[in-house]
Amino acid sequence: MSAESLHIGFYHQKKPVKLLASESNLHLHSGNFTCLLGPNGSGKSTLIRTLAGLQKSIEGQVLLQQQPIENISLKKKAFLLSMVLTEQPATANLSVQDLVAMGRYPYTGLMGRLSKEDMKKTEAAILHTQLEYLRNKKIWQLSDGERQKAMVARALAQDTPLIMLDEPTAHLDLNNRVELMYLLKDLSHRLNKAVLLSTHDLDIALQCADVFWLMQPCEKILSGTPEDLVLQGEFEKTFRGNRYKFEKSTGTFKVLEEGGKKVSLEGEGIAYFWTKHALERNGFLISDAREKYHICIKSNHLGNTAWKLETDHRETAEKPSIEALLRDLK
Repeated sequence: MSAESLHIGFYHQKKPVKLLASESNLHLHSGNFTCLLGPNGSGKSTLIRTLAGLQKSIEGQVLLQQQPIENISLKKKAFLLSMVLTEQPATANLSVQDLVAMGRYPYTGLMGRLSKEDMKKTEAAILHTQLEYLRNKKIWQLSDGERQKAMVARALAQDTPLIMLDEPTAHLDLNNRVELMYLLKDLSHRLNKAVLLSTHDLDIALQCADVFWLMQPCEKILSGTPEDLVLQGEFEKTFRGNRYKFEKSTGTFKVLEEGGKKVSLEGEGIAYFWTKHALERNGFLISDAREKYHICIKSNHLGNTAWKLETDHRETAEKPSIEALLRDLK
């Protein structure tokens, strides 16, 4: 799929009334896992609907298999594109097996009967998503994570070269968010499918996406590898706020504290990282110069760590934990 000079937005009485993104050129390639990110209201769901032909673009063109999306019949589109939306399935009494088999609907003909090939594709989708042990469970009996995997399996059973998902991790806990994202990455690579999903899970996406699409309201959608977009400073522009900033060095967001007490920190390794994390979380500002409050992290040959606090060059007793260090600083 590709988009050329695409402008997307909202319509009212068939007239465009709000522009969400402009002049964007985008590409989805087989074997690539693409994550779409942007602030709330930037137009991620609108973009996915426009790419799928569910909503008209304001300007520009979407091509699916080099054909304009609006010229492709619904039946033919069902062989090329499958979707997983945020809405919960209205099929709670179906078994997982039956839900996944619904992905074969475009192939079953008027009678709706599953052929041996349909059953083979259904079984393969269940195996790819590791749902064998749940095949006879009803959808209402599943956890949110299991239900979302079943929806992915249904899309897989549809056997299309392109799968699009709109915030599939929105209601999942951390463990299920990580598992689902890495499952989609694995499926895109192993089955050579183009997979596009919108998400707010920037930290997970940074670790597994092949390509990022970054959206800012009314601007061109940026496309590139996560690392290039970080180095080019595009994350700071896309995800900016008065109380936080994106740190290139760690790939994480940092809460900004105003007027915090300055401290200097001496040490290295994991203990240094988490000491710095705890100090910043409590509103302290880490200075490169030696400050009135200076902390030295020491580790012995047994791997034990201690923290020594110096105030005006006067040492205090070593602290056995970060908690004890923070008590003294406060």
